Amino acid sequence: MADRISKTIYKVFGLTVASDILMPELIQVYLESGNSDIAVEKEDLSRQWAEHAEANKYFYVEENLTMFQIPKVATFLIQNGNEILVSPMENTQEDQLRLYILGTCMGAILMQRKILPLHGSAIAIDGQAYAIVGASGAGKSTLASALLSKGYQLLSDDVIPVTLSEANIPIITPAYPQQKLWLESLNEFGMESDLYRPIIDRETKFAIPVEAHFVDEPMPLAGVFELIKTEADEVEIHSIQNMERFYTLFTHTYRNFFIAPSGLMEWHFSTSAKIINKIAMYQLRRPISRFTADDLSAVMLSSIEKRRVSS
Repeated sequence: MADRISKTIYKVFGLTVASDILMPELIQVYLESGNSDIAVEKEDLSRQWAEHAEANKYFYVEENLTMFQIPKVATFLIQNGNEILVSPMENTQEDQLRLYILGTCMGAILMQRKILPLHGSAIAIDGQAYAIVGASGAGKSTLASALLSKGYQLLSDDVIPVTLSEANIPIITPAYPQQKLWLESLNEFGMESDLYRPIIDRETKFAIPVEAHFVDEPMPLAGVFELIKTEADEVEIHSIQNMERFYTLFTHTYRNFFIAPSGLMEWHFSTSAKIINKIAMYQLRRPISRFTADDLSAVMLSSIEKRRVSS
């Protein structure tokens, strides 16, 4: 656990984080007593990486320990669900460090704490959470942004933490009030890119603050929408059934290649089984020939309303 002296304290995924590195994306909190849940500290990891590194491999994973190295950026070590150590390389900017701390590092932390991290955006709709998952570039954040423009709220973007209540109800805990959008999406929404900070190493992807559209209370997960790109002309929606539900959750678990070497396959299957018994799951197919975020949001909202009325 992290000592809070001389560190800035933040809250993300329902956890307190004491960090040596400033995290302006996150919500700062005051810790009245005790230690934080997670420590983020700078430390020389050259010896540890030399012990585990193999040629042409950038990740080392075992139970309760994950290490990875991003060339020309940093080496990272995540262990015991409560510690992230960062060894920056020369001339690395803190923007670059935060990109990996809030992404891959937090994904590893969540798994070590047996919190299921899905890869996507989570939106609050009428008191329930809906996860939009998909491969990189599928349009998850763009669809989420279309829903925000209709008055709904963001719970999480990129990493979605799912826990189970005592009654095995899946719960999504909020992350932080920011989205990442590609320049193409900004243009379609009529948003000026000059007003937003580009994500480091991805100059055509931007950090979009969404404080006015962020909900900071956990919500039950009611459904998962898998977004995929197709050659079809129209948006289509299909229910995901049976074993395909397990496959969908595994495929869209954030950094799912951590699961097996971490010894978490049985946990992941058991957790998935409890989740899929409580939620609706759909596949949304979007044409690649045109901008479809508004059409997709309409289809998604219609399916949610139909399910609500039928139940």
